[in-house]
Formats: sequence, C-alpha cells, structure tokens
Amino acid sequence: MSFPQPADTPVAKPYWEALKRGELVFQRCRHCGESWLPARESCPRCLSPENDWVKSNGRGEVVSWIVYHTAYDEAFGSRVPYDVTLVKLDEGPQLLTNVVDSEAGKRLKLGSRVRLKVESEGDVALARFQLDDD
Repeated sequence: MSFPQPADTPVAKPYWEALKRGELVFQRCRHCGESWLPARESCPRCLSPENDWVKSNGRGEVVSWIVYHTAYDEAFGSRVPYDVTLVKLDEGPQLLTNVVDSEAGKRLKLGSRVRLKVESEGDVALARFQLDDD
C-alpha cells in the first residue's frame, strides 16, 4: 500500500517546492498581516487575495497531540502507534504534523520546543518535526 499523496493544487505548489529544498514556508497577508497554513487562495482573516510566501525559521512549540493506535488507512498499518501533533510555528501559523522522536507521544509536553525535520515519503517531502534540545 502506498502512502497517501497530498492534493496537488497550484496554490500549494510553493509550499511543496520549498519542502523539497528543505525549507518550510507559509503565507502572510499583505493587507492585514495574518499568517497561515495550509495554503489557500485568500486570507482567512480579511479575505484579501494578496499574500506572500514567507520562509519559517523551522522552529515552534507543541500545542496539542493525539496518539493513533489504529490505522485508518492501510498505509499506516506498520506505523501504529504514532502521534499527530499540532505545532505552532514561532512566526504564528499552526500545522498538523508528526514529531518523529516523540516515542508515539510519550516524550511530548505542552510547549515542548520542536524543529523542522523534512522527511520523504516516496517522492513527496513532508514537514515533520523533532524535539529541540537546544
């Protein structure tokens, strides 16, 4: 079973291209300054279509997480248990991801500092994180 592929949309293309370079980017509204992930056509705060892609420093903190003990897709069968973690980037946007060295969530705490660790699933680069001991 192959890993589920992300939606290949024109608005998200800069995000996926940046990850292939080992960088994490997010959108920021030119009108109100709101920052967000995932990619979208317009600002979630003011609905302006004018935005820029901004490079993240790749660091953030754990806001919440859940540990899956059941695979709801066959591709994840060999991975259980695994965490799905909400990370708030230092720049403000939040994203759902995994913390690769969390021991299926056992090492996570609210506010744990994490840093970007781009990993590949086939030919797709994904934004995952690891605990930041610095």
